[in-house]
Amino acid sequence: MGNWIINHGLTAFILILWMGINIFLFVWYYFVYDLGDDYIYTRHLLGSALAWARAPAAVLNFNCMLILLPVCRNLLSLLRGSFVCCGRSMRQQLDKNLSFHKLVAYMIGLMTAVHIIAHLLNVEWLNNSRQNVYDDLSTVLSQLEDAEETTYLNPIRVVDLDPQQIPTYFVFTSIAGLTGVIITLSLILIITSSMEVIRRNYFEVFWYTHHLFIIFFAGLVIHGAGRIVRHQEETDPPHNFTYCKDHMYNWGEIPECPMPKFEGGFPKTWMWVIGPMFLYLCERILRFIRYTQPVTYRKIVMRPSKVLELQLVKNGFKMDVGQYVFINCPSISQLEWHPFTMTSAPEEDFFSVHIRSAGDWTNKLIEIMEQLPEGAQGPKLGVDGPFGTASEDVFDYEVAMLVGAGIGVTPFASILKSIWYKFKQSDPKLRTRKIYFYWLCRETYAFEWFADLLQVLETEMEERGMGDFLTYKLYLTGWDQNLADFFSVNFDKDTDAVTGLKQKTNIGRPIWDKEFELVRKVYPTSGVGVFLCGPEALAKVLGKNCIKHSDVDPRKTKFYFNKENF
Repeated sequence: MGNWIINHGLTAFILILWMGINIFLFVWYYFVYDLGDDYIYTRHLLGSALAWARAPAAVLNFNCMLILLPVCRNLLSLLRGSFVCCGRSMRQQLDKNLSFHKLVAYMIGLMTAVHIIAHLLNVEWLNNSRQNVYDDLSTVLSQLEDAEETTYLNPIRVVDLDPQQIPTYFVFTSIAGLTGVIITLSLILIITSSMEVIRRNYFEVFWYTHHLFIIFFAGLVIHGAGRIVRHQEETDPPHNFTYCKDHMYNWGEIPECPMPKFEGGFPKTWMWVIGPMFLYLCERILRFIRYTQPVTYRKIVMRPSKVLELQLVKNGFKMDVGQYVFINCPSISQLEWHPFTMTSAPEEDFFSVHIRSAGDWTNKLIEIMEQLPEGAQGPKLGVDGPFGTASEDVFDYEVAMLVGAGIGVTPFASILKSIWYKFKQSDPKLRTRKIYFYWLCRETYAFEWFADLLQVLETEMEERGMGDFLTYKLYLTGWDQNLADFFSVNFDKDTDAVTGLKQKTNIGRPIWDKEFELVRKVYPTSGVGVFLCGPEALAKVLGKNCIKHSDVDPRKTKFYFNKENF
């Protein structure tokens, strides 16, 4: 249990706090509308559906306030810098921003469904009350006019149309109904297009439909302006429900029963979301300013495995290890921005990204670059960033385990380059004593573009007498019998047959239990940072091993799991 708390304790506390607030808001507002004296007559028309509609609305307000904050990347980067003095556990929460964004979205989807179903029942019951389907009190309440002496309770006021058409007419002509339909359709498109299969294979569909959030929030702010949920106002003398419900035909004629007055609730949603909307607007303005700043090409290189390396220069650009940028190419799409981890080191006078062919946008960019004459500048690029990630914290640990899968090696390229510069400059602030680097690839040629950096590091470490500082292990996960025979034949050579490195490539996948146990034995009293840029399945395996191999004794080995998220 103690090991679990090390890696997940603060996350669990935040989730429990978030869920607790959701439950409190739901229960509190449910009883406000189910038991409040102001809603006695309203409940007579609607029953429990009133509370079932309004309680989810309160939860929706809270979560719609939160949904934009995790995608304010500049705000998160600012907070990450502010939390340097507050410990790594707090900064780790910022790296889970997208997971929290999705969790909040699921809650919005659930509460929206409950809210819609309850209001559909409400509209049906309001219409039935108007048509004298229920008791006399419901009919009298529904026939109250919006006159000087009284205000109506039933918002369905249409009397000239076919009774069967009144609910539909009301939904599509009232402010609350029409905006509700727009909000619901926008939310359905946003959620369905965010499914993993669509986001991975049809990123453009995901990107464009996700921006329906603008329509969603516009409708959300206006939604409550119709004030269709109405409550009883105070009158002089007071209108006593207990007595007056039995004298409905004498309202306004006897002193104890003046005509009841009703008013719609003041719309509050805008007060919940105005702050996050302002922050997000500032975020977009800052992104636009960055987009207008010129970016020049220092070098364009086509690496093996159809990997494009871009070395770029931008005035005032400062980065840290493992950070990422968003890149826009107007000649491909004016609106699309795609994230790429930088592979350069902060010590270099440029920043670089490695882009693998992985979709329509990347394919078009690579095609454009391949057709350029040698030495020519590429198309105009917009660069937004840099933005902080978990990899920034790598030098806060005495020991680091870096795990990359395929192109997921990119943040570690930045880290390893930075280490090379730190050794070259004899940086006294370097706290890290040991780095274990694991790279998993499916095909042999995927290693080619990164092997040259490892060769330089390998040579540099040996020349400085620090060959033990970096231990790297390469794993080929996709192989057949012919490839296995090739490795067997070349096994006795001094260098690896695939990469040319002294460290031989391994066939298959790491046995993580043994790897973690080895690190714990070699460093029995250290804090070990485990960093992954790779698939979720691998994240689960590494996360479980961090818990399993962390010691309960605070003086002994602790493994802290960190994952890149985009």
